[in-house]
Amino acid sequence: MAAEKHRILLGIGSNLQRNHHIALALDELAREFGELDISRVFESEPVGITGAENFYNLVVGFYSDIDVAALSQWTKQLEAATGRRPEDGRAAPKHLDIDLLCVGNLHGVVDGITLPRDEILTSAFVLRPLAESFGSEVHPVLALNYAVLWGRFRQAQRLWPVEFQWRGTTISRTDAQPTEKPLS
Repeated sequence: MAAEKHRILLGIGSNLQRNHHIALALDELAREFGELDISRVFESEPVGITGAENFYNLVVGFYSDIDVAALSQWTKQLEAATGRRPEDGRAAPKHLDIDLLCVGNLHGVVDGITLPRDEILTSAFVLRPLAESFGSEVHPVLALNYAVLWGRFRQAQRLWPVEFQWRGTTISRTDAQPTEKPLS
């Protein structure tokens, strides 16, 4: 019997050679997992990293029967192939940062990974692309869709969409003004 396919949502970020590393991640994800649903790419100021370039962030969704441990290992290998080292720590600039946001309806600690990822509820650079491109999908614990969660989001963080091309196609377009979610 075949394993059940889950909807997988990954957060991808880079602040070193951003276009190159985001495109590389998308290429590798498409090669490994097939058809991808891709949000717009957003630029944001780095959080907790001083003197670093701004980040590009996006969310990618796909279906797979890969287990959480194997998916985590695959993402860590891809990060390492771009120059990321475990000893660099969270505050270091990132060639490529891939976070498992959701794997189906799994929740809690699964294979050493906390699902869904906490940053969904605390980081605009994660929640805004989720709300725009995956807005009707439901948070596995809160049972609210990402569009509703974005509407309730009250953290201030500047981020703005950027134009981004992948495989000769524009996958992300800009707005006229940067947006900032106001504190209320």
